[in-house]
Amino acid sequence: MRIAMVQGRADPGRDGVTDYAAHLADALRATGAAVEPVATAGSPGDVVRAARRIARWDPDVVHVQFAPSAFGFRPWPGLLPELVRAPVVTTVHEYGWWAAPSWVPAAVWRAVERPGWFDRETGRLVPASAVTVTTNAGHTDQLRTRLGVRARLVPLAPNVPDAGGGWHSVREDLGVPPDAEVVAFFGFVHPVKGLRYLIDAVARLRAAGRDRLHLLVLGGFTSLALPEPQARAFRAELTTWAAARGVAEHVTVTGHLPAERVSCALRTADLAAFPFTAGATTKSGALLSAFAHGLPTVVTAADPPDPDLVDGETVVVAPRVRDPDVLVDALGRLLDDPVLRDRVAAGGTALAARRSWPRIAAAHRELYARVTERAGG
Repeated sequence: MRIAMVQGRADPGRDGVTDYAAHLADALRATGAAVEPVATAGSPGDVVRAARRIARWDPDVVHVQFAPSAFGFRPWPGLLPELVRAPVVTTVHEYGWWAAPSWVPAAVWRAVERPGWFDRETGRLVPASAVTVTTNAGHTDQLRTRLGVRARLVPLAPNVPDAGGGWHSVREDLGVPPDAEVVAFFGFVHPVKGLRYLIDAVARLRAAGRDRLHLLVLGGFTSLALPEPQARAFRAELTTWAAARGVAEHVTVTGHLPAERVSCALRTADLAAFPFTAGATTKSGALLSAFAHGLPTVVTAADPPDPDLVDGETVVVAPRVRDPDVLVDALGRLLDDPVLRDRVAAGGTALAARRSWPRIAAAHRELYARVTERAGG
């Protein structure tokens, strides 16, 4: 099996989709498949060059990893199904909020999409794909509602596995007090991740008497979604935000760390929190990584909610976004109740254990086999 893996040009340290594609490629190669990464920035000429490279390699399947930011918010990768001979599989990583061009009224887009030939977000990618893959139930429902597409749901796995030992000195190395109650956030840092509200919540909890509470922010700021100048400005903003709330010494921001180091840091935390401003779902490999490290975890509620994120079972849910008060309540529930902490940690760990890269690779090999069988027939 020969798979051309089409993705953006970013390195895995700057883009979650590229990181996912790298993990998937490694897992597929472990099954004996040949995987050729094909990177494109998304411009018309670059897409044509990518199609020519694919043609020279002559794969059995072309697998496109789609997110608008991966291709510079350009629509041209949506033409790939018309430019390649092999059947196309598309994984939709982001969906439901973008259109190209953005100025076209929603009513016009609905009329264009009704026949199922074209999609405002992916162009011809989803309509012309042999199979569309999603990583969460929300995107599956959106594709069915908008385009009548029955996507195949293949959940994510943790993007940082538990590295095991070697974590005992991490607090000292990071400057975290040895007796601190550590709440960890992990992932690319961006304004939509809700860290301002988490800092506010930590400040309020400390003011209420939890003077051992410490926030550990694990993750880089520079990404496709937040280029370097904006990344530097946002990091400075968060530092100023923490200082204004009197918790500058109780918030540690690490920046990007190698996966093994992240694993050690997660191992030394007591809780995890993902206060995303759009709500958290299991399309976050960082969230699943917290589960894999046995951390009882707080999330903000998504709309619609992720069916795997059950309050009191796999997570503790803060019912509103952009609200430090609900984060104070959710964190307090976990901090005050060791039984709840143990139950939620066990539920999250079990959920992560059901999602592994070998399982994801096997699901993709099955999809590819069906697609190539139909193409050959």
